[in-house]
Amino acid sequence: MNEHKKLEELEDRLEKIATNLERMKLADYVDIINNPKKLLYTNFIGGLARGLGTAIGLTALAAVLFYIMRQTVNLPLIGQYIANLLDIIENYR
Repeated sequence: MNEHKKLEELEDRLEKIATNLERMKLADYVDIINNPKKLLYTNFIGGLARGLGTAIGLTALAAVLFYIMRQTVNLPLIGQYIANLLDIIENYR
């Protein structure tokens, strides 16, 4: 009787382990690790996606920043300072 209960507990634990392994997708991970071409392809596509996301995000952030600056800062005044700075640099040469 006691052995039967231990056997059932062991079966339950094995089922939980199997379920957890399936949930972790361990087989897919091992498949990718064992196939270098698939690993390179997956990492390449992931890198492209991250790069594109970064470019789009930075563009949107810069657009919002320039819009806010345009509303709050006097751009002709800044342009005049830049022109004066360029004149100073040109005269220094």
